Amino acid sequence: MLTDQSGPLSSLQNPRIKQIVKLRERKERDETHLFIIEGYRELIRACDANFPIDSLYLCQELFLGENENQLIASLKNKGTKVFPCTPAVFHKISYRDRPDGLLAVTAQQSSSLHTLDGLLKGVKNPFLVVAEAIEKPGNLGTILRSSDAVNLNALIVCDKCTDIHNPNVVRASVGTLFTVPVIEAKGEETLAFLKKRGILIVAATPSAITEFTEANLKGPIAIAVGTEQLGLSKAWMEQADIQVKIPMCGVADSLNVAMATTLLLYEAKRQRK
Repeated sequence: MLTDQSGPLSSLQNPRIKQIVKLRERKERDETHLFIIEGYRELIRACDANFPIDSLYLCQELFLGENENQLIASLKNKGTKVFPCTPAVFHKISYRDRPDGLLAVTAQQSSSLHTLDGLLKGVKNPFLVVAEAIEKPGNLGTILRSSDAVNLNALIVCDKCTDIHNPNVVRASVGTLFTVPVIEAKGEETLAFLKKRGILIVAATPSAITEFTEANLKGPIAIAVGTEQLGLSKAWMEQADIQVKIPMCGVADSLNVAMATTLLLYEAKRQRK
């Protein structure tokens, strides 16, 4: 296996290792415009999506399967620099309890790659999700994973609270951050965009009369979901074209935002066959 140095990185004080650890913090990611991609599945999806990877850090002793070397060779052929590490160093840079020996550092995608104006080019029946002020990285990552599963046209992140390049977003998305177009925009401009394009806004709320399986979700829609604690803001609820409820038959009054989004996505996918 070709690497970019003669021996593994073994010092915890190495400047590269120190920077990787700092990239767990949003401040460092915002200042450097770099982020971490850890894990075989996440990296294989980034690679398949032709997402450019600047540098790869690996520890063969921690590999879980037999396909890692093929992935490493593919990344190397695309210009990725490869740095082997000792187990101690890799455990230092990993944010997982059970690392699988692969971690990359690369530049964040430019927000200009996906824009509201360019969103609907060639799309006949738009199928979107709007995530307003989602706070927990795991929820945003799970919404991405579900969005990929139903072949969503795009996820619009409005008034973001969570950095989409948070390592836990990448992890919870299982690499689908690289397969689903993600647009970051302000709520006001997104509302105006959807209204202008005739895309119906679907909002889930316990006070709705219509159950989500009874609503017509076949046409151009944007499923709007809000904060974990408070749900959608007043502006989105007032502008919603369709309000639906998810039946709750136990003591809990609502579902986790990622779970609720998944139910709505799959019902829309079922209707749009």
